[in-house]
Amino acid sequence: MGSNDFSHDYIVRIYRFEKDKPRSLVGLVEEVGKRGKRGFNSFDELWEILNSSTKDPKDTPSPLAGRISRSRGEGGGKGGGD
Repeated sequence: MGSNDFSHDYIVRIYRFEKDKPRSLVGLVEEVGKRGKRGFNSFDELWEILNSSTKDPKDTPSPLAGRISRSRGEGGGKGGGD
């Protein structure tokens, strides 16, 4: 095993998804023990974040940061949008 062979722990918050489009979801990813959060707008973006452990989340601004800070709390309300 090399020096980079270790596990990463993440907190994944999903704020919105569509039942008929399971790959369409919006949320934030936080790596435990590190500063910063990264936003995602699709399953593919979430997968990319979880598989890019070499990148520092502070280097990638969250596309959701502005929307969440202007909303009611971190979750932005009840969600759904029905």
